[in-house]
Amino acid sequence: MKNFSGLFPARLVRLLLTFQFFLVAFLGPALAQVTPPVVEKFIAQIPPGALEIGATSYGPLDGQIPVVPVLRDAELLGYAFITSDFVGTTGYSGKPIHVLVVIGLDAKLLRAELVEHSEPIVLIGIPERKIKALTAGYSGLDIVAEAGAGGSGHDLDIISGATVTIMIIDDSIVRSSIKVARALGLGGLAPDSGDGGPARTLNMDDLEKSDWLSLSGNGAVRRLTLDVGQINAAFAATGDARAIDRPEPGDPGEVFIDLQTALVSVPGVGLSLLGEAEYNNLGDWLEEGEQAILVMGRGRYSFKGSGYVRGGVFDRIQLIQGDISVRFRDRQQRRLGGLAAEGAPTFSELDLFKIPSGAGFDPTRPWRLQLLAQRAVGAIEKRYLTFDLEYELPERYLAPLKAAPGGATLVQAAEDAAARAELWKRIWRDNKVEIGILVVMLAILSGVFFFQVQATKNARAFYWFRIGFLVVTLVFIGWGQNAQLSIVNLMALGTSLINGFNWDTFLLDPLVFILWISVAVALLFWGRGAFCGWLCPFGALQELLNQIARFFKVPQWRLPWGLHERLWPIKYIIFLGLLGLSLVSIPLAEQFAEVEPFKTSIILKFARSWPYVLYASVLLGIGLFVERFFCRYLCPLGAALAVPGRMRMFDWLKRYKECGDPCQICASDCFVQAIHPTGEINPNECLSCLNCQVLYQDRLRCPVIILKQKKRDKLARSTEQSSAALDRVIGNKTQEKGKKNV
Repeated sequence: MKNFSGLFPARLVRLLLTFQFFLVAFLGPALAQVTPPVVEKFIAQIPPGALEIGATSYGPLDGQIPVVPVLRDAELLGYAFITSDFVGTTGYSGKPIHVLVVIGLDAKLLRAELVEHSEPIVLIGIPERKIKALTAGYSGLDIVAEAGAGGSGHDLDIISGATVTIMIIDDSIVRSSIKVARALGLGGLAPDSGDGGPARTLNMDDLEKSDWLSLSGNGAVRRLTLDVGQINAAFAATGDARAIDRPEPGDPGEVFIDLQTALVSVPGVGLSLLGEAEYNNLGDWLEEGEQAILVMGRGRYSFKGSGYVRGGVFDRIQLIQGDISVRFRDRQQRRLGGLAAEGAPTFSELDLFKIPSGAGFDPTRPWRLQLLAQRAVGAIEKRYLTFDLEYELPERYLAPLKAAPGGATLVQAAEDAAARAELWKRIWRDNKVEIGILVVMLAILSGVFFFQVQATKNARAFYWFRIGFLVVTLVFIGWGQNAQLSIVNLMALGTSLINGFNWDTFLLDPLVFILWISVAVALLFWGRGAFCGWLCPFGALQELLNQIARFFKVPQWRLPWGLHERLWPIKYIIFLGLLGLSLVSIPLAEQFAEVEPFKTSIILKFARSWPYVLYASVLLGIGLFVERFFCRYLCPLGAALAVPGRMRMFDWLKRYKECGDPCQICASDCFVQAIHPTGEINPNECLSCLNCQVLYQDRLRCPVIILKQKKRDKLARSTEQSSAALDRVIGNKTQEKGKKNV
């Protein structure tokens, strides 16, 4: 191991350790204090009448949860709260988005107002009134209906260019409102702790195994038994003559179904029933925030049936807890071979079912497993009855949860992370088609780069392929999906790393996320050109407009090499300036990042105030004469990608030793002048258009190929002449020999 004593003197080390001690000793208690509720800050700034018509005052802050009563004289109208006090609201900027919500006694929202945010990343150029108007549109939202629909009982409006921000606002309003309504019992919603007792959590430290008798005795395993007589009596009680006329045959005492269940994601229960190996497999299967139950059955009636084979849904059972219900699909189910608990009986059906993290299920509260029993009463018609298997986890497997001091924020990290994860997963599921199209585009582009010799063999075919690809990039990636990467994305990443990195925020926009992953991979193989030359919508717009200009014979300006080379550094200076500004003020840096015209031309499609439209139009206008003018000299994102792009592992572009000396055809044809007069390709400026590779194989334009072809033709002619001369000599000798014989 190296000795660093020479680099860090002992006195300096002691000084640093002393400073660290005092920092922990004096600042530690302060940092450990409970975060005051955010609602206190904003309630002091907003008069009650501005929140609800007729409101005259606020009541005192609630002692248990951070809500403030809104009053009309002595009449309670509702409760005001800030979403950030209940759920995580970290936005694209890495900072929380605060929305003030007023909820009525009937659990309908009276008002929703965006009161503070730090989202210049997405709101620069988008009038803030649009975001505020959309937020205000949540007034009247029925939270009881939202709780029943799992938070998806309303239509979500998206503002172009602010997708992530709107998704976070929507998620935070709905989830926090459901939390408040349940905590206060508004609209008839059940409070989170139904018995009114102290909040509890699962006891994850209890690893003691129990036998079957103990598990059944303490209630860790619950049971519902129905015999043939009971099921016949139940259908008879319905008064349906058709059901009565078709009784279940057999002895009335014969078991119709013996249904038992247990919450096996609890260590003490899961280890006992599954055994250590299966319990570890269960842990690998479950994601954060998910729970699992074991359902055991025997008898003539199956709790699974056969419907799940056709439709993927287990329609005979569902889990119900308060106002939520969970139906299980085939991807949430696993079969179990046998029980590990000593003395356990044999069951014909043993299945594990996973409860998703976003279902709102609380394992510490009572729940029930509802069995659907069916009886055919016609050719295709059936009659149904439900039977409930009640379940409540024994106290042994619970641990008291330390209650937060009165008025403290109620954001629970694990619960919030699970909900945010469920949100981005839902977004990815809803965008499967768009994701598939982008993945296909990336696969095609990767194939072109890996097999560039074959791809560029036909110059005309490759030209139209490139034009087509750029059109798809502009129309689909850009104008259609708003997936234009920007330098502000990198600023958001930097801010996130400073304030606490969270994948969820970036995963909310799947196409942008996939594009950034592809850029990171492409930088290792090909440098910046894979994105800048093929996948950047604004770059595609510039090139397509320039191609149209060339078609109409618009003159092209080629800058002298000396001037061109001296203009290169401008984009690096802009990038470094934005980087320096971001260290001082992220919002200020994001405002100056408007040097990128991406938001105006791609995200907002020129629907913006005239200075921004004029700026973008001027850049595109110059690009009609100087192809990719912005990419060459001004783009800070291109500069940012060029720096790591120099570390690419391979040099894919083929060159002849004659390139640059004396041949200058590739250099003169390169539309961004990325090839030096001496023949070297500058990887910082190359956009990987592959035009030089087309020329590399062009038999009509590449002098090296032409010269080789001339040499081959000359050799062929020489060989042909020699062969003809030899044939004449042989022919003459044959004639002379014939004359002699005559």
